[in-house]
This record gives sequence, structure tokens and C-alpha cells, in this order.
Amino acid sequence: MDINVITYLACICFLFLFGRLFVIPIRKILKIVVNSILGGIVLWIINFVGVNFGFSIGINVFTSLIVGILGLPGTVCLILVKLMLG
Repeated sequence: MDINVITYLACICFLFLFGRLFVIPIRKILKIVVNSILGGIVLWIINFVGVNFGFSIGINVFTSLIVGILGLPGTVCLILVKLMLG
């Protein structure tokens, strides 16, 4: 009976430690995904307003990830690159 209790406690500790190893990377990945979606929305708004001025930035995985990872500075960077390259 005592071996079963020790085994259950060891399994619970193992699952807790194993779970902690994957919680942080999952949070980072989830943050990048959410920020990428928000970045796509920001790019869509820029394109919606920019149509009046003849300005648009393509919305694709690459631009959404740049805005998702870098945030507002990434948006400014994409705008500056677009203005420099024409």
C-alpha cells in the first residue's frame, strides 16, 4: 500500500515538472500567434486607410509575423520599407 502512494506522488511530481517544461514555450507561441493576428488586423486597417492615398502593404504570413513579433515598431518598419522601395 505504501509503494502505491509513493508511486502516485512520484507520478504527480513528474507530471507537474513535465508540464512546467512546456507551459513557457506554449505561452510564447500563443503570444506570437495572437500578436500575428492582431498584426494582420493592424495591416488591414493601414490598407483600408491607405487606399485613399495609394498606399498598401501586402497581408501575408511574413508581414503578420513581423508585426506580431515586433509590435508597433514592426509596423513602422514595414511602412518605412514600403516607402523606401516604392
